[in-house]
Amino acid sequence: MYYKFSGFTQRLTGALPTSAYNPQGLRSNIPSESPTIIFATPTKLVSESGAAVEYMGANKVQDLQRLFQASEEIPVHLKRGVPDRLLYRTTMALTVGGALYCLVALYIAAQPRKK
Repeated sequence: MYYKFSGFTQRLTGALPTSAYNPQGLRSNIPSESPTIIFATPTKLVSESGAAVEYMGANKVQDLQRLFQASEEIPVHLKRGVPDRLLYRTTMALTVGGALYCLVALYIAAQPRKK
């Protein structure tokens, strides 16, 4: 008798020889053509936009490298301005608040119960 793993019951179940020798994911009927490229797909079809193809966004790597490699006195995690400062200060406030909350909870837990 042949057995295979059932994804529904999470147990071994009886099976036909063909399904036992071809488990899930190893089927022979998988298409041989490669999948379409996801990251470089244009936002418009070529027939709609004419000859030029418009992509999702511009390559900003060189601009960001120039920004982060500039020798200034600002730390790297704050170089992009107001959004970075807001994110940094929010993270620090939540960290300090969580630490204070933990200390208060420890203090309350350490007190004996009143009868």
